Amino acid sequence: MNLVIGIIITLITYSAMEFVAWFTHKYIMHGVLWSWHRDHHVHEPGFFEKNDRFFLIFAIPSATFFILGSTTELTWMIWAGLGILLYGVTYFLVHDVFIHQRFKWFRNTNNAYFRAIRRAHKIHHKHLTKEDGECFGMLVVPWKFFNR
Repeated sequence: MNLVIGIIITLITYSAMEFVAWFTHKYIMHGVLWSWHRDHHVHEPGFFEKNDRFFLIFAIPSATFFILGSTTELTWMIWAGLGILLYGVTYFLVHDVFIHQRFKWFRNTNNAYFRAIRRAHKIHHKHLTKEDGECFGMLVVPWKFFNR
């Protein structure tokens, strides 16, 4: 497969994951699997949360695409798996490391975009119930959170 096409597939998949993450959060995490996601809003003692199970769920399609792309002629799946993986890494760094400070990295970042992401996420966490689970995407932040 052409490298340029592979990169395009990776970028399209990465971008599509923003919708998948938003949809899953709104309708699955704040819906039928609220019992897993609840401890992310109502923090309970301990480093790990039930909510961390979603990392494994999101890893399954990426791993499956890597395996199928490596063992069949559907090599485009490797690039799609890479897009999912890269989105997962980005999500981990932005959500768990930067916003929630589960790891003490990027603590002194003073970038307007990152401050806006943090503000938008704090508004989401004001809701401690499964209702009003609307959350802004990680990559697309409403302009009203800039320059506050």
